[in-house]
Amino acid sequence: MKLYDIIKDVAKTSLPDMEISDVTSDTRKAVKAGSMFVCIKGKTFDGHDAAKDMIEKGCAVVVCERDLGLDCQIIVENTREAFPLLCAAFFGHPEKELTLIGVTGTNGKTTITTVIKKVLSSFGCKVGLIGTCQNEIGDDVYPTARTTPEPYDLYELFRKMADEKCDYVVMEASSQGLEQKRLSGCHYKVGVFTNLTQDHLDVHGTMENYYQAKKILFTISDNAIINIDDEYGRRYLKEISCPAKTYSCCTKADFRAEDILLSASGVKYVFTDGKIKHNVSFNMPGLFNVSNSLAVIACCETLGFDVDKTIRALGTMQGVRGRAEIVPTGRDFTVICDYAHTPDALVNVLSAIKNSASGKVKCLFGCGGNRDASKRSLMAAAAADNADFLIVTSDNPRNEDPQDIINDVLVGLEGKTTPYITIVDRREAIHWAIHHAEKDDIIVLAGKGHEDYQILAGGVKIHFDEREVVADALKELEAEGR
Repeated sequence: MKLYDIIKDVAKTSLPDMEISDVTSDTRKAVKAGSMFVCIKGKTFDGHDAAKDMIEKGCAVVVCERDLGLDCQIIVENTREAFPLLCAAFFGHPEKELTLIGVTGTNGKTTITTVIKKVLSSFGCKVGLIGTCQNEIGDDVYPTARTTPEPYDLYELFRKMADEKCDYVVMEASSQGLEQKRLSGCHYKVGVFTNLTQDHLDVHGTMENYYQAKKILFTISDNAIINIDDEYGRRYLKEISCPAKTYSCCTKADFRAEDILLSASGVKYVFTDGKIKHNVSFNMPGLFNVSNSLAVIACCETLGFDVDKTIRALGTMQGVRGRAEIVPTGRDFTVICDYAHTPDALVNVLSAIKNSASGKVKCLFGCGGNRDASKRSLMAAAAADNADFLIVTSDNPRNEDPQDIINDVLVGLEGKTTPYITIVDRREAIHWAIHHAEKDDIIVLAGKGHEDYQILAGGVKIHFDEREVVADALKELEAEGR
């Protein structure tokens, strides 16, 4: 693509209108001759320092924030903001060929985006999905490295979705992705807010910063769908400028759930928008999934689909991988795998399960290393208040000593009466839980969810699928004649 076509929405230049073969900000990747290099300053590395090296490797143009004394430089005010705009142009603005739906919040994003995709697909639409678990184009699945992709990867994915004639793209908009301007150039038909609870303070520093990062979605959305059961949702409603509709499980809202019935297998309630009422059945347990399903109904209605049609589709939906997912055991106890990795998420899933449990609820959980350490004791307290027994273990320890992380977790159990055991190795901990399971126990494996890996020291990623670990433990029981 020609240089002037790529930069026309970003900057002006007197450089010749040359052919650009690629756009990159990554010094670690192989460089195509004739590429454009965008200098981005990060926490530990400044791309400006590598500009000359990138020219030597074959880059033809450098986009930077300051004068580097280079004959091929183009200076812009903010390279982090310019980079996605350049990527969008390089790929021919595929985002303009798609109807985008963004979902943000601490908890519920994956469930809501996955269910929206399933509902729209059941209507005959071709839908792309971008999220924590995986990316999807129709029925095809693609691996993902992060919830919200880096700009080049995002627009390359948009291009593929547009070329494959997707009608809609529903995606999780993470706070980091929004704050780092990865979504610059995107414009959403609908932006959905779920809730805001403590998470990612290692990145944002304060809840206020976290709140403001999420708020960015509603500056690039035509319509907002807001959960007003959440205090931050009520605040957004007062502060955002785009038209907004609300949903709630307990107060007056544009979309509301009444006469709620909760069970271990799912939820039932009466949906009302103040004019009509519909019975809703959704096969995922917990009050939080009443809220999630309301968000789906509200989003689809805003897109122009009949509420009745959406509710019928919801009734056919099965669960989402790693979200209150029942792992088959063939035994008289139950194992549930869930991604809960914040205090609020633990409260939600454990309280939902305990309300319908006939036996003990046993929670196995840990906390990630090199992440917000302040939530570790809060997670322990949340687990202790909502489970009958705890197995404290590792999650993704990364470069921290797993035992040090567990010691931080145990602070939250001071003064609690809930019995617990600590087992550093997560595989061993799961085996212990299975071997000590009693009739009607519900064992909740919290924190990993859809993940099939564990991240150890030095960024080493090993295969670790809890479903496989459970299966191995069950085989041991069988071998022992139990």
